[in-house]
Amino acid sequence: MNYRYFICDVFTDKKFCGNQLAVLPEAEGLSNSQMQQIAREFNFSESAFVFSPELGQTRKVRIFTPTEEVPFAGHPNIGTAFVLAKDGAFGDFREPVKVIFEEKVGFVPITIRYDAGNQIWCELSAPEELSIGDSVPTEFSASLLSLDTGDIVTTTHPPQVASVGLPFLFIELSSLDVLQRAKVNMPQFNRLIDRGIVTYIHMYVKRTDDFDIRARMFAPIDGVPEDPATGSANCALIALLTYYDSETDTDNNWRISQGIEVGRPSVLNGRTEKRNGKITGVWIGGNSVLISEGIIEM
Repeated sequence: MNYRYFICDVFTDKKFCGNQLAVLPEAEGLSNSQMQQIAREFNFSESAFVFSPELGQTRKVRIFTPTEEVPFAGHPNIGTAFVLAKDGAFGDFREPVKVIFEEKVGFVPITIRYDAGNQIWCELSAPEELSIGDSVPTEFSASLLSLDTGDIVTTTHPPQVASVGLPFLFIELSSLDVLQRAKVNMPQFNRLIDRGIVTYIHMYVKRTDDFDIRARMFAPIDGVPEDPATGSANCALIALLTYYDSETDTDNNWRISQGIEVGRPSVLNGRTEKRNGKITGVWIGGNSVLISEGIIEM
């Protein structure tokens, strides 16, 4: 049986930037092992497989890294919505279209529209409320990133696990130079995994190069030494920063840069809303660019 696929770059309006994604828009009939094999063949940070809905929503979507299925990820949702829209699944729309993907994490709402440049823009709403997990000692976090203890910033939060659907360890760093020097210390990373804390590390600095956040994300056991753009992580990060904001009522916009260190610059645009001290909305969005399409013969 033949399966169509599309490859797109997500969180960018330029080809060969952003985060690569493979999307199979009609994946009915593929087994778990076949989807894993296909994801390993593409070897992108994630590949997305689209099915008919089972719970009355727009589509069912399953997301695989080269090594495992994940319950939720940001750029696969943005890219899948873009591919389906580009392929005509939602008709010749001019007004914004709202879709909901059924995923392991639950329902993921996405708004699809054309931006001022007449390019398709997709924005997802976080599928879960912010949850805050373990904190990690500063000294260990510095060693984990091959840095000095003084390179870690703890004035807003300690090195902290947080999630809006997929957990990450968030570590704030003191400067752009430190961010660029960070690299995984694998023996320490294995200790982190052995403790069952988390398998993804997201580090960032605030307010640099005309961006609110400059970020990097390491996921070495997924076969992804560094991810060019991580929507799920940055969605959780801006939720975490909003949580620690002393303002009880606030609306924030976040412009985030990621991927420069791996030669795939990405731009993610986030929004958070907080009312009476409670986070009431978290969104992340951006453009995508279609790169290629083809057929997989199974």
